[in-house]
Parts: sequence; structure tokens; C-alpha cells
Amino acid sequence: MDKSSEAKIEETKKISETLKQIKHKIMVFSGKGGVGKSTISVNLAYGLAMMGKKVGLLDADLHGPSLARMTGTEGVRATASADGKIQPIRLHDNFHALSIAYLIDNVDTALIWRGPLKIKLLEDMVKNTLWGELDYLIVDCPPGTGDEPLSVAQLLEKVDGAIVVSSAQDISVLDVRKSLDFAQKLDIPLLGIIENMSFVKCPHCGERIELFEGEGIPKALIDYNLDLLAKMPFDKNIAVSCDKGRPFIYDFGKTESAQILQKFVDNIVKRIEK
Repeated sequence: MDKSSEAKIEETKKISETLKQIKHKIMVFSGKGGVGKSTISVNLAYGLAMMGKKVGLLDADLHGPSLARMTGTEGVRATASADGKIQPIRLHDNFHALSIAYLIDNVDTALIWRGPLKIKLLEDMVKNTLWGELDYLIVDCPPGTGDEPLSVAQLLEKVDGAIVVSSAQDISVLDVRKSLDFAQKLDIPLLGIIENMSFVKCPHCGERIELFEGEGIPKALIDYNLDLLAKMPFDKNIAVSCDKGRPFIYDFGKTESAQILQKFVDNIVKRIEK
């Protein structure tokens, strides 16, 4: 056996050893940007950590990373271990995160890379990172069905489930259906859809006002035989929490929005650990 073959076998062995320490892997994605996918990913991870689960959160959006800002770790830099492994950033004893934002010096730097470089970086973020033993690895994917989500799905080898986030606007659902098709073609179990920014409540009378008209999500649920995991309201405190780098699900735990999120987290755990 030549040296290159031996190196490839050794590399495959290292990947398997890393992945064996991760019990459950969940991808969060959407065909459309700006629908709150990262917000859902971050609060899902925090919710799991609050339940005592060991959680890793991977920001696979290389061109528009937001995890660092949302977790209050903007400006923090990841370090490497003695053997060259990436050390994820500790958010709590049972919660660690990794984003390209921890690997570059300037948050305003544009990543002008083509596919091969992005794939190599994602490989390092998955297999050359000291995640340790995890109950859950949550992967926040960029919009679309291109290099990044495809690479992540292949690198993780087995994904326990995908959560798809969308607004109720039909133009959003048009792209979301492509994400549903993407998951099916890669044999990734679909856990369901979250309808985000669904409604707002009048602060004076409490009347519920639907923000978008459209039948796209109900039709997608029927066509793909899926459940609606949650209908999240448009809540300005969610945006405030994200900008301040605080966990909304914790800081505003008594609000209706946070309780909807908590039920969503509980439901995911039941589905994955049934």
C-alpha cells in the first residue's frame, strides 16, 4: 500500500472517531435567506444546553456568519491544540460553538473563495475540531442547496434530521421546497418546518395580525407529509437578543414567543430520542 493510500485510511479513521463521539446531528437550513434560520439554530442549541445536553453549534455559513454576534462572542478567536486540532469556543460547560468568524481577524473581511477552499474549511470544522462527546451537534447552514449544505451532509455521514425554516410568504416557500427536495434526495430525515415571523400581536388590544398571506407552507406540509414544528411570532425582543448576543429563550423565557420555542425544543428531543 502506498503512502497516499495509508494517509487516506488514517484520515478516514480520524473522521469516524470524531463523529462517533457525537450522538445526534441536526441540520437547520432554508432555501431563502433572511427568514431567521440562524436565530432558530442558536435558540435550539441554547434550549438543548439548558436541558443539560452537551451541545455543539457549527456555523456553516462561511460568507455570512452570524453565530458569533448572536452568542456574544464577536472578536473571540479560536485556538489550536498541540496536534493542530481546532478548539471550539466555550459558551458554557456543556455548550461549544465554532464559526469562521472565530478564524478571521476582521469581521468585515469578505470570504472570496470558490468551492474547493470552502469544502476544505468545512472538513476542518467538522473533523479537525475538538468537539469531544456531544449529545447534539446543530449545524446552521447557509441559504440554498449548494456547496456548504451538501458538504456538511456528506461530512457528517449520518444526519439525524433536518429542520427547515421559512416565512409564510409564498416567494420564500418557493425556495424552501428546493431545500425539502434536497433533504429527500440525500436521505436526510425531515423533522418538519418552522414558520417564522408568522404573526404579530397588537400591543394595545392583543389582536393577532397575520403578516403574510399565502398557502405555500400548508401545501408543502401536505406534499412532503411533514409537521409544522412551530409558528413563531414576529417579536422585536428576538432581534434585540440576537444583536446583544444573548439567548432569547432564556432571557425572555416567560414570554409567549420563548414558550413556543421551548415547546419546539422539547418536541425535537422527543422526535430524536424516541
